[in-house]
Amino acid sequence: MVDGQRVKLASARVLWLFAVGQLGWSILQGIISNWLVYYYQPGEALLSRGQQLFVTQGTVFAGLTIIGLITALGRVFDAVTDPLVGSLSDRCRSRLGRRIPFMRYSALPFGLVTVLVFVSPVDGVSWVNAVCLFLAVLGFYLAMTCYCTPYNALIPELGRTQRLRINVSTYISTTYFIGTAMAYLVSNVAGLFEPTMGPVASFRLTVAIMACVAVACMLVPAFAIRERDYAPVRPSTTPAMRSLARTYANREFRTFVASDVLYWIALTMFQTGLPFYITELMGMDDSMAFPLFAFMTAVSLAFYAPVNLLAKRVGKKRLVVGAFLFFSLAFAVTSCAGTLGLSGLAWGVIVAVMAAVPMAVLGILPQAVVADIAEADAARTGERREGMFYAARTFAFKLGQSVSMLLFTSLSLVGGVGGVAGQVGYRLTAVVAAAFCLAGGLVFTRYHERDVLAQQASAGDRAAESGAAAAAEPGDATREG
Repeated sequence: MVDGQRVKLASARVLWLFAVGQLGWSILQGIISNWLVYYYQPGEALLSRGQQLFVTQGTVFAGLTIIGLITALGRVFDAVTDPLVGSLSDRCRSRLGRRIPFMRYSALPFGLVTVLVFVSPVDGVSWVNAVCLFLAVLGFYLAMTCYCTPYNALIPELGRTQRLRINVSTYISTTYFIGTAMAYLVSNVAGLFEPTMGPVASFRLTVAIMACVAVACMLVPAFAIRERDYAPVRPSTTPAMRSLARTYANREFRTFVASDVLYWIALTMFQTGLPFYITELMGMDDSMAFPLFAFMTAVSLAFYAPVNLLAKRVGKKRLVVGAFLFFSLAFAVTSCAGTLGLSGLAWGVIVAVMAAVPMAVLGILPQAVVADIAEADAARTGERREGMFYAARTFAFKLGQSVSMLLFTSLSLVGGVGGVAGQVGYRLTAVVAAAFCLAGGLVFTRYHERDVLAQQASAGDRAAESGAAAAAEPGDATREG
């Protein structure tokens, strides 16, 4: 029993169906994170292949670039809409539940605006292209918020116990990295069409194909999972801003968010820079982005089972802090790529292996940490605001991503374009990413995991165990799904 409602415990099948949705939206997010700057602020390698320019290059104001300003403002807009959508989801009274309606109706627009981001009405550099890109980016982030915020709010609702919370976080982390790896395929697939269509048209066609795949994946949990079977549907009655304030009033959540912001500044800088690190520092073709990321993902997935088991035995905090420190080292090593007489491929393998382990930890556990905090808060206050907790998290880290995009697009211009001097800016972005990641790990050492779990044990888990016992009775219609 949860909040007076009899609910099922989600089976592995249900959790995997849920994880397919993450596969879909991570493809779309990966396309924007990995290729937007590469497409609109191309490096020497892409320009030499005939890539067109659509927006003004170089700095335009206070050392900032057009593409940096557009992406940063898009993230700020995205961050502002997160708590609004989170509150709407928490208060939703649909017969389908509080989360599923948002997921059903936002999946298709999410895919469409992703394609529109790479469509420029004017063939050449124009302020019209910049305005259209800005509007398309706003549409992309709004659609992503409408799908992802309610989607993430289902994590603690499907994960009623510590075991289920870690399992669902493991499953969605698996599909997240697979989706992100698929997004790196854009250059490879576009290369098949490029001889006949040119670099621009082939890139747009590839994005459209991947968007169709992504939308199909996002609709799977939206239609295959009956939310009311697994989640309490009592709506929150707290207005959006008051709910957001109560969420940030949680001390442990504030500590987590501060650490998370620093992590996402670092990770966004690394993901945005990866195609440039491969082409400008390692001297390889951008088509190598996919095999290197796929290799890194494969190595990372090998550590998923150990991370899952260790988190249940030793807790999440120690693993997360260690992952922060190791990821910081991986970023620092990336800044040296292309030196010491090693081949570009050797550098790519070194970076991939070093990043794989912390990616496994930080891909799984942060989502579970938020679920822990949300469950503990519900046990303490009697109000379920999972949507707002995840919205408040994304509100904060998307502001961090805004800072990251401004920093990357500006720092990457240090030293100029082309040659050894042109590499200075890209190396600097990796060093700055390492510093932010290290700071994030130090902040997370102040998270009191034992206090959070104690609050759950005193009230929240007791209710979940009661529901599980009821579900196990012979003939009970609420047996495990």
